[in-house]
Amino acid sequence: MTKPSSTKQAELVQKSLAKRYAAEKRFKAFGIASISFGLGALLVLFVEIFGGGMGGFRQTEMALEIEFDADTLEVYDATNPDEILAGNYSGLIKAALKKRFPDVTNRREKRALYSMVSVGANYQLRDLLATDPDLLNSTQRLWVLADDDIDTYYKSLSGEPYAERMTEQQLKWVQSFVDSGDIKTVFNTRFFTDGDSSEPEMAGIRGAVLGSLLTLLVTLALSFPVGVAAAIYLEEYAPSNRLTDFVEVNINNLAAVPSIIFGLLGLAIFINVFEMPRSIPLVGGMVLTLMTLPTIIISSRAAIKAVPPSIREAALGIGASKMQMILHHVLPLAMPGMLTGAIIGMAQALGETAPLLMIGMVAFIMDIPGSVTDPATVMPVQIFLWSDSPERAFVEKTSAAIMVLLMFLMFMNALAVLLRKRLERRW
Repeated sequence: MTKPSSTKQAELVQKSLAKRYAAEKRFKAFGIASISFGLGALLVLFVEIFGGGMGGFRQTEMALEIEFDADTLEVYDATNPDEILAGNYSGLIKAALKKRFPDVTNRREKRALYSMVSVGANYQLRDLLATDPDLLNSTQRLWVLADDDIDTYYKSLSGEPYAERMTEQQLKWVQSFVDSGDIKTVFNTRFFTDGDSSEPEMAGIRGAVLGSLLTLLVTLALSFPVGVAAAIYLEEYAPSNRLTDFVEVNINNLAAVPSIIFGLLGLAIFINVFEMPRSIPLVGGMVLTLMTLPTIIISSRAAIKAVPPSIREAALGIGASKMQMILHHVLPLAMPGMLTGAIIGMAQALGETAPLLMIGMVAFIMDIPGSVTDPATVMPVQIFLWSDSPERAFVEKTSAAIMVLLMFLMFMNALAVLLRKRLERRW
């Protein structure tokens, strides 16, 4: 067997190097392609959500000459709360519309005309009269809330008009408002101050936001101390045996269990066994605690493990007990990592829908919750309900609610990063 010459060896090495460099370039290209695909998908998602949801932050109003006539209103003492509450405010709006469009005479056209103004305008007039009783028997030019079909059509005029649920007569009436400058869009404050409603133009996210906050408070109050205590025991006290290994393996496995399984567990234990009410943040928080605990335990154990053994040995060396060593030295140093894990777990819980559907938090609830025992819904479930509604106006409401939820999630993740940067220590 003869050895290859030095020239052939050099050629073989050059060919081998060329193949390695080509393989490395392909490997880098695959990584760049993967990142580009992810960023592209994220960009499409943001464009789709932000493009469709911006309209949800604006609402359409129409100007009408409202005459607060006492006979039409059937209110003769504007300082009497009972009379104010029982006033015929829809009669005022109908009279204003009839005055603006005197040619409308038959019943069908009247019904179409009156449906252009939202029922929310009645509450608007009631609140105005209750605030200022001197409005009685006066005429005011007021901007009242338009119906959702008018709202959708007017917002679409800048692009492709959407008028599938409107009649030809209604289109002409809207055009007369446009020509006279008596229709406009304003910032939709109701979206943030009102609860859910079957009328899209009156629907808001306040109830769902408060329901989510109350649910997260229960989740944080239960999962953080329990998770940290479990992590401390497993890292500092638990003997190294098969039972401890079994517990550790199952905690890791629980972190990968589908969230709907925790919903079924909560339904079986909290609703069926303990007969707790459905649709309350207390039960929702307990279910999300079951789901969040593995994440907090795993992150807390990693944070405790990252504390150098020399810290423990120094504390024990100067006479501290093991509990003093943990509470005074290990726990403060591990707390940034624990808080980061807890915030990420809370962010995950904020976006969960499936476990909450199992315990009845999918109910239609208009009232604003005041405590953890009041019926409530949460943001993801509110979005799910709106996305399933047939009215076109709920499409932009759904996208707008997703934008608010994304803002919450980004804020929580940014807070986790900030805490880690500010509080972490390097050894």
